[in-house]
Amino acid sequence: MRALVSFGRCRPALAGAALLVASGLQVVAQAPEAPAPEAFTACTRDLAGAAEAQGIPQALAEEQLVPLTPDPEVLAASRRQAEFETPLWDYLDTATKPSRVAAGQAKLREWEGPLAAIEARYGVDRHVLVAIWGIESGYGAVLDDLARVRPVIRSLATLACGGGERTALWREELVAALRLLAQGSVPPGAMTGSWAGAMGHTQFMPTTALRHALDFDGDGARDIWRSVPDALASTANYLRGVGWRPGERWGYEVVLPPGFDVALADEVTARPLPEWQRLGLRPAGPVAFAEMQTPARLLLPAGARGPAFLLLPNFDAILRYNTALSYALAVAHLSDRLRGEPGFAQDWPRGDRPLSAEERRDLQTGLAARGFPVGGIDGRVGPRTRAAIRAFQAAEGLVPDGYPDPALLDRLRPAR
Repeated sequence: MRALVSFGRCRPALAGAALLVASGLQVVAQAPEAPAPEAFTACTRDLAGAAEAQGIPQALAEEQLVPLTPDPEVLAASRRQAEFETPLWDYLDTATKPSRVAAGQAKLREWEGPLAAIEARYGVDRHVLVAIWGIESGYGAVLDDLARVRPVIRSLATLACGGGERTALWREELVAALRLLAQGSVPPGAMTGSWAGAMGHTQFMPTTALRHALDFDGDGARDIWRSVPDALASTANYLRGVGWRPGERWGYEVVLPPGFDVALADEVTARPLPEWQRLGLRPAGPVAFAEMQTPARLLLPAGARGPAFLLLPNFDAILRYNTALSYALAVAHLSDRLRGEPGFAQDWPRGDRPLSAEERRDLQTGLAARGFPVGGIDGRVGPRTRAAIRAFQAAEGLVPDGYPDPALLDRLRPAR
């Protein structure tokens, strides 16, 4: 899978690393610290030996690792990510801004031939592929920004020697990056990426590139940096491998009928679209329900006052690409905008203030103390915490929409 961080953003990506999502808020594990020069040299020598033990040629491992010094900007970036929060709607506004939509539609025209061939072979919607491309690297523009791209080997060695909670992950990714070099997939000087080692047009981590990168243009190299067809076909290959269903959408924004029981939006219970229709749900936009026998789950990411979505299995495939709910919704919505569909019919509760990480822990502590298990006091508002919120809201006679906000936290805090 991929690490959870790419250019200038705190976010989970192909499942491997530091970020988890909480209602559009993203939190990363403890950041690495800068080692002393002697300790870093000892660490890189150890890394070279470990890589050799896993089949990396000794000369390549030592050449790439032993002369390195730590990258202070990588360490600074990892610390900045440690407490990044933004409202879901702000993230989506940025991800689907008009200039990105227009640029993506131009890319659809420019790469129409390869996209049609990729879509025919893998069954993955070209609009979703281009949306991922746009969000990950600005349709490749970031790859030419020398102020933002970094040598992947140095970045991963810096993280692997920093002693943070994800040391084992960074070591695994570093060995994978060295293996790509050993295979000749990319010249050493061309292996650049984000501060966390995410690479190429669609930001594959090295382990993901090893498993899923393709030579789609037939030039003999799996080049996710310089070949748009290779990068997009590799992304399609990944998505198809994690369950993408050809010919189906990611889901629909829907309108809830008056008096609808929002407790049914539990993120777990899947019902075929005709059953949701019988409960009064209808598409919010111009597209009619099509996948009538496909199970769908109902999600209210901002509670009863925000948009509602029926999520089909292809949404789960996007989540496998990047485990952030905010990211998956951004890809889904940008793909719709690229095909000419309108924006969301229902606006977000833009006046709401997101809870901080400390407040989210307080929320979980309050729920657990009242007998509503949350699965751990970690500041991550995932499905178990939202289920606990819904149960507490129902017990209190509130709308059970699972939405954490300051008013709910005030109810859970002990009286002072």
